[in-house]
Amino acid sequence: MSCALLRRAAAARCGVLFACLAAAVSAQAAPAPAAPAAAPLRIGIIGTGHIGGTLARLWVAAGHEVLISSRHPEELRGLAGTLGPRAHVGTPRDAALFGDVVVVSVPYGALPQVGRDLRSELAGKIVLDTCNPYPSRDGEMAVEARRLSTGVADPQFLPGVRLVRAFNAINSGDLSSQAHRAGEPVAIPLAGDDAQALAVAQRLVRDAGFEPVVVGPLSRARDFDVGTAVYTRLLTAAQLKAALGLK
Repeated sequence: MSCALLRRAAAARCGVLFACLAAAVSAQAAPAPAAPAAAPLRIGIIGTGHIGGTLARLWVAAGHEVLISSRHPEELRGLAGTLGPRAHVGTPRDAALFGDVVVVSVPYGALPQVGRDLRSELAGKIVLDTCNPYPSRDGEMAVEARRLSTGVADPQFLPGVRLVRAFNAINSGDLSSQAHRAGEPVAIPLAGDDAQALAVAQRLVRDAGFEPVVVGPLSRARDFDVGTAVYTRLLTAAQLKAALGLK
C-alpha cells in the first residue's frame, strides 16, 4: 500500500476513535433524565386535633390533598380556609372514603368505635395510627393496650387495614416547630407489617419535614410507645437508631 493510502487509512481510524470518545464523554456529561415526581396523595384525617391539624398543614404545603374531619365538620371550615384549595372538610366517614391514605388521630378510647363505625370504608387502606393510650383519659382499655403494646392492641381495634404506627412519639408543638428544621431532621419512628404501607408512610414523613426510621414490624411499636426512653425525644435518625439498637 502506498504511503498516501496508509496515511488516509490511519486518519480514518483516528476519526472513528475520536467520534467514539466524544460520544462517550458526551454521554457521561449529559445529566440523567429527572425521575418523574410522585403523584400527590389524597389523605383523609380522622380526628383533626393538634397532631392531625398540623399534619394537614404540612402535607398541603407539600402538595397533597387532605380532607380534615370531625363529628362536627362545620367547625373545621376556618382551618380549611387557611390551608387553601387542597384542603377539604367532612365527616370521619368522608375522610375514610376520600383517602388513599387515612390518618387516625383520635383519643385512644375512641379507637375501637372508629374501627367499628368505619370498618368497611377503611378495609384494605393504608392507615397511619398516631393514637396513644393514657389510662387517666381512656380508662381500663388503655391499661391493657399498654400491657400488650399498641402494635399488638391497635390491629384489634382497626381490623382489615394496612396499619402503620406513626407520629405517635412526637409532641404536637414539636411537630409544628421542628418540621423542615435546619441541619439534620428530627427522626420519626415507624412500625408496620406491610412493606408498601411503610413505604408510603416514609414518603409522608419526609414530606412533613422529618426523617423516617423504620423500627420494624408492628410488634416493635412497643419500642417507641408512651413511657419509653425515646418517646417525645427530638432525636436524629442516627441517634434514634442507636437508642433502639438498630443498624
